[in-house]
Amino acid sequence: MVVVPKTGIRWSVAQVYDDLSGRILTGQLRPGEALSETKMAVHYGLSRTPIRQAFHRLSVEGLLSIVPQVGSFVAPIQLSAVRDAQFVRQTLECRAVRSAALASGDEKERVLNGLLKEQAKIIARRDHYGFFSSDEALHRALMEIAGHPHVWDFIALIKTQLDRLRYLSLESQEWLEMIFHQHEQLVKCVLTHDADGAVALMETHLHSASLALEKIAVDHAEFFEDSPRPPRGMPLKPF
Repeated sequence: MVVVPKTGIRWSVAQVYDDLSGRILTGQLRPGEALSETKMAVHYGLSRTPIRQAFHRLSVEGLLSIVPQVGSFVAPIQLSAVRDAQFVRQTLECRAVRSAALASGDEKERVLNGLLKEQAKIIARRDHYGFFSSDEALHRALMEIAGHPHVWDFIALIKTQLDRLRYLSLESQEWLEMIFHQHEQLVKCVLTHDADGAVALMETHLHSASLALEKIAVDHAEFFEDSPRPPRGMPLKPF
């Protein structure tokens, strides 16, 4: 590890990976954006070798495309992986939300209403990063109420590409408010023990990712692998 000039932060390969993967996941680094080993080495205060190691790990996980003799680019969002994650989420979460709606106990009302209040405050300050985290917490809470506290961890492992799409969609305040309204309806069904209504709303809620894909693809087809229409070209401006 080397001390980064000006900041004093000591970076490891794992920390560089975590930092870059987080910025790719949240859309701070856009699909197609070029990443220079040399510039990243300067940025993190490291030699090119650990940067290359971090790049390799990002490539293995489908977040970075390394083109020999050309350069490294933030990988496009993989539509096949998005669809697979959607299938897994719908299969597991629709079944879980039925169990959550049928579950008894006052604790679930406190937890779910608390998360909704938190989300309302997050929306008011237009914090889409904070909303994403709170959205994750709500879905995890529903899984825990259903009696399957570890299933959400499994879901999280396979939804990286889907999450990249979700972050992009939440950049729209209108879209964010729509998702919050769905959360309110979903929680109402769970708290009133309306299992069928909860399942129907969860299906609609999870289908929103497909609608987001269609919306984003209109203006940014180049963000996706196997895009619905031909890419308009890859931006090559180095980070």
